[in-house]
Amino acid sequence: MKIIPSSKRHHYFARVIIFFLIVAGLIVWMTGCYTCFPKQYTLIISSTEGGSVTDPGEGTFTYNSGTVVDLVATPDAGYHFVEWTGDVDTIADVDNAATNITMNGSYNITANFALGISVRDWYDLDDIRNNLSGSYILMNDLDSSTAGYEELASPTANGGKGWQPIGPEGNEFVGSFDGQGYEIRDLFIDRPDEDFVGLFAVVEEGGVIEDIGVVNAAVTGDVFVGGLVGANAGTVSDSYCTGSVTGEYNVGGLVGVNAGNVSDSYSSGNVTSEEFVGGLVGATWGTVSDSYSSGNVTGGECVGGLVGGNAGITSDSYSTGTVTGNSSVGGLVGLLTVYMDKGEVSDSYSTGSVTGNSSVGGLVGENDDGTVDNSFWDTETSGQDSSDGGTGKNTTEMQDIATFNDTETEGLDEPWDITTVANPGERNTAYIWNIVDDETYPFLSWQS
Repeated sequence: MKIIPSSKRHHYFARVIIFFLIVAGLIVWMTGCYTCFPKQYTLIISSTEGGSVTDPGEGTFTYNSGTVVDLVATPDAGYHFVEWTGDVDTIADVDNAATNITMNGSYNITANFALGISVRDWYDLDDIRNNLSGSYILMNDLDSSTAGYEELASPTANGGKGWQPIGPEGNEFVGSFDGQGYEIRDLFIDRPDEDFVGLFAVVEEGGVIEDIGVVNAAVTGDVFVGGLVGANAGTVSDSYCTGSVTGEYNVGGLVGVNAGNVSDSYSSGNVTSEEFVGGLVGATWGTVSDSYSSGNVTGGECVGGLVGGNAGITSDSYSTGTVTGNSSVGGLVGLLTVYMDKGEVSDSYSTGSVTGNSSVGGLVGENDDGTVDNSFWDTETSGQDSSDGGTGKNTTEMQDIATFNDTETEGLDEPWDITTVANPGERNTAYIWNIVDDETYPFLSWQS
């Protein structure tokens, strides 16, 4: 056996010991200095049309873990900041254009902008009257607890008159107002000697009111009175009103008088007037479509569950509320007449109780040369076996899809745009109308 000299053996072991000491030292150093090299994350920032992110900018950025990054979104002229979207869990305030984000991971965020001026309280809403051609977007619900209510929209505001309607006659609203699905609640108006009364007084041609709910309203005026709009020559869509609306002439739960377009809207409040009063619209020579009313309507002459006086086009709509009046009283339309070659009702129905003294009908109270096509009323629930237009059906027939899509059915010339669904909570939005066969009346597919 070969013997290693002592000196060489000592040298060999020394080198081994030194090697292990170096390795051990590196391990200790790397363990102790792990935080000397913090983990890094990427932040991707972008924006929609209408503005930009000015701090820190847009693109891809790299930051150490835990870094707090300031964010500033700047809208272009005519636009406003809406919110931050994307990976927003560590953003301090997603609704604030100037905020910050903490880098606890890699994030992709977007600054969202929209055309229009933000409305966040009653003061902002009141400022609309100073620029009636502007574009406005409601950013949250307004109610009795929102700033400005006591001064502007409460029963004690403006000497007890409550809210001053926006856009009076001669200085009408011609801009746009997008409610974004939010609600304006607890609106109070008591102006019995004033005309053009509502949240908005007059919406002129080109003006747009959309996607807004007026809830628990108490509105009183004289002529042209509506929960949302007193007189409309523009467009009102995807909107609704609940509460009470009262006036003397041309009074509707949503719109007092309509020369424009009302669609995809409803009213469920109680409406009272002497003449031309409707659950949704008091009088119209424009169009009313894809809409309904369910509140009670009380009046003198020209009283309708949906429309008091129709000299325009009403289609794909219905009413279910109780209708009480003196003359020209109808479950859907009080008076149907012709104006500028218009005056028709089509693909519509009513089910509410109807009571009056003269010219009373389950669907139409009085028809002065107007046209009624493919429309029905429930003879049982209305208490009326006649109408000046339309076809009466019993409740079973009114809940049978064959009534609305089988042209062998009496009173049906063309099938409705309707389909069956399995239950009342299901919707098929490819059709205007849905029905649970043999269970419900037809309902509009946009209804919640």
